[in-house]
Amino acid sequence: MVHAQFDPTARRALAIAAVDAKIRKDLSWQQIADASGLSVAFTTAAVLGQHALPEEAAKAVAELLDLDEDAVRLLRTIPTRGSLDGAVPTDPTIYRFYEMLQVYGTTLKELVHEQFGDGIISAINFKLDVKKVADPEGGERAVIILDGKYLPTKPF
Repeated sequence: MVHAQFDPTARRALAIAAVDAKIRKDLSWQQIADASGLSVAFTTAAVLGQHALPEEAAKAVAELLDLDEDAVRLLRTIPTRGSLDGAVPTDPTIYRFYEMLQVYGTTLKELVHEQFGDGIISAINFKLDVKKVADPEGGERAVIILDGKYLPTKPF
């Protein structure tokens, strides 16, 4: 992975170009992940600018999406994370996650602290999965698994 600083606007431009290539080539995120050899959640986040890809994965993704060597370098560069600005999200899907945390954030915090003690759930040592399942009452449900390592607060 590349540890150099880079222009975040270049990384955002690459994300836009990569999504455009994905659409033009009629690829799924799973197909891109299969090329990378990594999970679909990690690969998607990386292509969208939130993770660095290992060299071979970056090359495979760039080749699949017809991206150049500069794209490979950017895909390998450790990013400045956080894709949302400070305002309340306006995209309806992202807003619903924001809403979920507004409603259930304090509940999640209380339950984590009750079960684990004072600490956090890591977003670095983390796994994410999204599944579509049938709803017994009709339609479909989204099952989202957020699997982070618990890190206790350490007194010093």
